[in-house]
Amino acid sequence: MHERGGAERLLLPEGSGGAIPNNPRLPVLLHRGAVPPGDPAAAEALFARHGWPPAWRNGIYDFHHYHPNAHEALAIVEGGVRVRLGGDPGVTIDLQAGDVVVLPAGTGHRNLGASARLLVVGAYPPGDPPEQFTGRPGEAAKAAHAIPATPDPPCDPVTGAAYPAG
Repeated sequence: MHERGGAERLLLPEGSGGAIPNNPRLPVLLHRGAVPPGDPAAAEALFARHGWPPAWRNGIYDFHHYHPNAHEALAIVEGGVRVRLGGDPGVTIDLQAGDVVVLPAGTGHRNLGASARLLVVGAYPPGDPPEQFTGRPGEAAKAAHAIPATPDPPCDPVTGAAYPAG
């Protein structure tokens, strides 16, 4: 399975997606092969063990969105999905069953296409319920305050190690 500290780090430029702000300080973490494919309970247990309570099982929205006040972990437990991170233009990544991507507050994400059997487990660290923004007029000012005010993640939800800064 996944090796400790084996995450790829992606630091998205602040505001690179126009109406999508991204996080100016914390990187996206990409863990390949971090959870057993086909086992959502194992992904939930991993997140819970590291203090990120599992919140939902579903897919990823097909429109740009972000959470200005919450970090989010997404475990792909079935199928695969192509995701755009950071708005347009952004970074496009392909995720397969077993992969986990951790999105710092403000990081835009969008499903660009998924297999029919996509199943994702989502989790957030303790804190305020996540708000969902899509880049609508008036959101930027609130996001500019909420993103830096959001406490850093307590840890990496996959390894339990300290969350790295950019």
